[in-house]
Amino acid sequence: MVESKSKVKSFVISKRLFWEAWKQVRANQGAAGVDEESVAQFERDLSGNLYKLWNRMSSGTYMPPPVKAVQIPKKDGRGVRTLGVPTVADRVAQKVVALYLEPDVERVFHEDSYGYRPGRSALDAVEVCRKRCWKMNWVIDLDYAAFFDSIDHEFMLKAVAVHTNDRWVMLYVERWLQAPLDEGNGILVARDRGTPQGSAISPVLANVFLHYAFDAWMAREFPTMPFERYADDAVVHCISERQARFVLGKIKTRMAACHLKLNDDKTRIVYCKDSNRKGSHEHERFDFLGFTFRPRCASNGRGELFTSFAPAVSNDAAKAIRRTIRRWRIHLWTGSNLAEIARTCNLVVRGWINYYGHFHPTALNASLRSIDRYLVRWARRKYKRLKRSPRKAWQLVIDVATREPELFAHWQVTFTADRTVGAV
Repeated sequence: MVESKSKVKSFVISKRLFWEAWKQVRANQGAAGVDEESVAQFERDLSGNLYKLWNRMSSGTYMPPPVKAVQIPKKDGRGVRTLGVPTVADRVAQKVVALYLEPDVERVFHEDSYGYRPGRSALDAVEVCRKRCWKMNWVIDLDYAAFFDSIDHEFMLKAVAVHTNDRWVMLYVERWLQAPLDEGNGILVARDRGTPQGSAISPVLANVFLHYAFDAWMAREFPTMPFERYADDAVVHCISERQARFVLGKIKTRMAACHLKLNDDKTRIVYCKDSNRKGSHEHERFDFLGFTFRPRCASNGRGELFTSFAPAVSNDAAKAIRRTIRRWRIHLWTGSNLAEIARTCNLVVRGWINYYGHFHPTALNASLRSIDRYLVRWARRKYKRLKRSPRKAWQLVIDVATREPELFAHWQVTFTADRTVGAV
C-alpha cells in the first residue's frame, strides 16, 4: 500500500534513537528550560511527547526554542560563566543527533582527545599527562579565550559535513547553533558564533571542531609532539624550551586561522622541574583538569626522598570544595543526627575523593577536614552541655570517628586514631 503524502516524511529518523536519547536525558536530569517543563513533567506524557518530537524532526518542521541563559560561578571563584539550558524536549532532540553522529566521529577522533568520549575520562588524561611530564622536560599549557562563545558557525558546519550527508543532521545543527539565548525578561540575544555550554549537542560539536582545528593539525604538523586534550583544555609536551616556543607560535597562528584565540595571560610554557632536571624557569607549574602539576616531594621504593613533577588537587579546586562545604551550613542542621548528615554529604564527598584523591591524596585532606570543624559547631549548637566546651565537642567528633570510621566518607582518608583535639 502506497502511503498518502500526509504520512510521507522528509527525513527518515529511527524512533529508537528518540528512546535512547530520552534515557540519557532522564539519567542526566538537569534544570528546566524556557518553557519551565521539568524532566518529570515531560515524562508524564512520554509517549506523546517523543512521538511529537519525532514527527516534527522527521518532517523538517522542528524549530529549537531559545536557550535559557544561566549564570554560574567559575571554578576559580572569579566571575561567572554562562550556561545554556535547553528545554527537555530540545535536549532529547539534540541527543538524537549526537547519538547519530557519535559512531562515525569516534572512529576518526585522535587517541589523545579525552573529553566527553565513551571509555575515556579526565583522570585518564591526567595520568597520561603525568607520565609524559616525566619523559619530556617542557609543557605548553594552552588556554582558549572564550572557546565555546567563539566557535565559527561556518567552520563548524563544514566540519560536521565531513561526517554526514544527511540533510536533517545539518539542518538541525545549524538551527541549534543559531538558537538565541534567553536572558530573561523577554530579552533574546541572537548568536552568529559559538555554541552554548550545557546543551546536549555541544560536547560532540566541540570535539568535531577541535579535531580538525587542533588534533588532526597537530598530528600532521608535529607528529612527535604528544598532547592531551579534554574539550578546550589542552597541554602539549616538548623536549626543549626552544621547541616549545616554536610550536606555540605555530599553534597561535593556526588558532587565528580557525577564528579562535588563546588567552595570552594563561597560556604559558612550563618547565617540568624535578630532581634530575637542572636550572629553573619562570613557570614551573600548571593546572590541568582540576590538578596542579608542580615539583613535589616523593619517595622511591627504598624510602629515599626525591623531587617529582606530579599532580595534586589544585588550589582553585580545593577552594571550590571548601566553598561547597561552607554553603552546606552543616552547623545549622541541628534537627538531624550524624547518620543523616553523613548520608547527605557522602555522595558528593566520595566523588571528590574518587577524583581529586586519585593523585597525591593527602593534598585533599585539608579541605575535607573543614567538614569536621562544621560538625563541631553542629555539636555545640545541638547539645547544651557542649555549647561552652569546644574541646569536648571535638572529642565527641573524634570518638564517633574512632568508633564508626566509615560513617563519613572523608574519615576513611583523613582520620587517624591518634589525632589530637583541634588538630584538624
